[in-house]
Amino acid sequence: MVVCRMTLMVCKTKRSKIEIEKKTKWWKLKKEECCEEFRQKLRQALGGQVLLPDDWETTAEVIRETGRKVLGVSSGRRKEDKKTWWWNEEVQDSIQRKRLAKKKWDIYRTEENRQEYKEIQRRVKREVSKAKQKAYDELYTRLDTREGEKDLYRLARQRDRDGKDVQQVRVIKDRDGRVLTSEESVQRRWKEYFEELMNEENEREKRVEEYRDGQRELHCVFVDLEKAYDRVPREELWYCMRRSGVAEKYVRVIQDIYERSRTVVRCAVGQTEEFNVEVGLHQGSALSPLLFAIVMDQLSEEVRQESPWTMMFADDIVICSESREQVEENLERWRFALERRGMKVSGSKTEYMCE
Repeated sequence: MVVCRMTLMVCKTKRSKIEIEKKTKWWKLKKEECCEEFRQKLRQALGGQVLLPDDWETTAEVIRETGRKVLGVSSGRRKEDKKTWWWNEEVQDSIQRKRLAKKKWDIYRTEENRQEYKEIQRRVKREVSKAKQKAYDELYTRLDTREGEKDLYRLARQRDRDGKDVQQVRVIKDRDGRVLTSEESVQRRWKEYFEELMNEENEREKRVEEYRDGQRELHCVFVDLEKAYDRVPREELWYCMRRSGVAEKYVRVIQDIYERSRTVVRCAVGQTEEFNVEVGLHQGSALSPLLFAIVMDQLSEEVRQESPWTMMFADDIVICSESREQVEENLERWRFALERRGMKVSGSKTEYMCE
């Protein structure tokens, strides 16, 4: 075994500079003087034409070039200082002091520098909280005035206009890619597009209508089992679990759960003495519905038909047929299959219906 003493220096990795695409300052068009200058320069670049030419690619390039010359472009550099609307000069100075303290601690990693950085960090957090609260108080005070109310309505109208894409898109292309500039042609193109979209199907294989010889009667029997959960024989439960492909180790686990199970009855006058439970599934157990479904699936395997002729809902069974005689015959087959395995059909709760 080799024992050594090491001193590790942790250095921060420098972030790689991310080049940001230079963008035209289109937001300057909100100012009336910039917007008017842009219009004049664009008309000059288009040769004095009022309407846009049909060659959209050439027109778009002229518009972009005019925008870059008149409005300017962004620097393409990432802003280092992240500001919010409520930051004042004091907050900016505090943030700068915190950054310097953090940088000093990253370089020297001494306890003194760490304590200094933590203290400045706590102080900055308090100053930021005060500045934010002050800014919000001033904002709420202004909103109570007439000028603040006007600002609020102006912002609401602006957000509403920004959310309406239809108001921004005034030129579109036709089927052949030509730019449509007049209002009538744009409206016709929108109507043509959506009329085609909402009335034409994709290619598909047509369905052949089957011959129907009139409405047939449907005979249904709703079968109910007497005390279904309480009458499941444990021997049938183990058999059905193994027949369904449940692993033997899980069968053994469930057998251990059910072995020597005891219970009591709680009533209004008190609680009875304990007694053994040797038949049925545990009441209130989350596992019991699954076990009951396994038992019913196996016991009805020979008599069960495909849906909708046979439908099973836990201990409720629906048997359907096109004639009364057939549904009675199926009911008798179900009764024999279940009762020979210890599950009894309730005669009083079983009902018949014909539609």
